[in-house]
Amino acid sequence: MYEERLRNLLQQVAEGGLDPEAALNELKRLPFEDLGYAKVDHHRLLRTGFPEVIFCEGKTHEQIIGIIQAMLGKTKVMLATRAAPEVYQTTLTVAPDAIYHQQARIVQIGQPDDSAKCSGRCLIITGGTSDIPVAEEAAVTVAAAGCEVQRLYDVGVAGLHRLLEHQEALQKASVLIVIAGMEGALASVVGGLVDKPVIAVPTSVGYGASFGGLAALLAMLNSCAPGVVVVNIDNGFGAGSFAALLCKNWQDQRQV
Repeated sequence: MYEERLRNLLQQVAEGGLDPEAALNELKRLPFEDLGYAKVDHHRLLRTGFPEVIFCEGKTHEQIIGIIQAMLGKTKVMLATRAAPEVYQTTLTVAPDAIYHQQARIVQIGQPDDSAKCSGRCLIITGGTSDIPVAEEAAVTVAAAGCEVQRLYDVGVAGLHRLLEHQEALQKASVLIVIAGMEGALASVVGGLVDKPVIAVPTSVGYGASFGGLAALLAMLNSCAPGVVVVNIDNGFGAGSFAALLCKNWQDQRQV
């Protein structure tokens, strides 16, 4: 059915009955591949600027492999997030070039080509070492989109001088991702130092009264610093994909 719709669309363009811009808008709504247990969205990159990503938790190995096989050859870079090492070993049976980012828990297939790369720089900052797994999830996501990544880890507010030693890196970034647990104060501090977008990521790191990251989430949502937006607890991927879009838009504006 999809092939017939696509053929008709191309025929309309060839005959002059549909202009290319209208055809592009139509293609943005197509296609998806129905595997029964998943409907794989092949045109998400065209529509949103970032391809579909496989969230592995809750899926069987067979389902993950089925989705990977459906996506192979249709996107330059494929990410499978929250992937256990066993998922990576299974992935190698259908994608021998896959690599595993252990701290990020991401399986990556392929690399961004030159057309995807941008000059925007994303600085990823963590409050503590325990926040690094979430930070690496964000970093791998940003890099997979073709953007430059710089890391600044373990510079939380308990020793603020560690952050202030890196003012130059703060000012040179196009967008900053700030990742912290406990009371989540680092995002407000960074937001008060820079004139660039700050994406705050609360983590579930902390003692009992942090309530699995809820305390940091609420603190970040109530930040008094302007220019700070907040994603969900431990959502490194969400922060990374948004940062990549900001970096690419930053580059586009500079080229105008």
